[in-house]
Amino acid sequence: MVTPLVVEGDLLDQNVEVIVNAWNRNIIPWWLLVPQGVSGAIKRRGGYAPFRELGRLGAIPLGSAVQTSAGRLAYRAIIHVAGISMLWRASEKSIRQCVLSAMALVNTGSYMSVAFPVVGAGTGGFGESGALQIMLGAFETVETKAAVTIVRYRKA
Repeated sequence: MVTPLVVEGDLLDQNVEVIVNAWNRNIIPWWLLVPQGVSGAIKRRGGYAPFRELGRLGAIPLGSAVQTSAGRLAYRAIIHVAGISMLWRASEKSIRQCVLSAMALVNTGSYMSVAFPVVGAGTGGFGESGALQIMLGAFETVETKAAVTIVRYRKA
């Protein structure tokens, strides 16, 4: 069981080895999407390399996670989770499974620290409070050596 540290701020300002990007199912080419939320911030600060890599990976099942490089960002990797359906909505199941899928990659990669956004709270339309509670519940079933941070986005 892991108890994440919940902080307010910007995901891209966290001092961790890897970050999680709340992504979609990768059905629509990344370059057709309007940059917004975490993905938009990554594109602005980290460049397009992670998204070019994502494009080559093809469709991502709902609730699954894939890993790419971090582009120009100072992280070892970015883990992208498919938290929203084709209707651009998150569900309790998709949020929970995103946590489990991302943490499986964290453990496989032997990362010692990871920062998550609140998956499903933005474009997914689930709402920050509800999505955060689902994530915290999912972490109760996770075994890891990594320090986990959940970042509630707040402009500086």
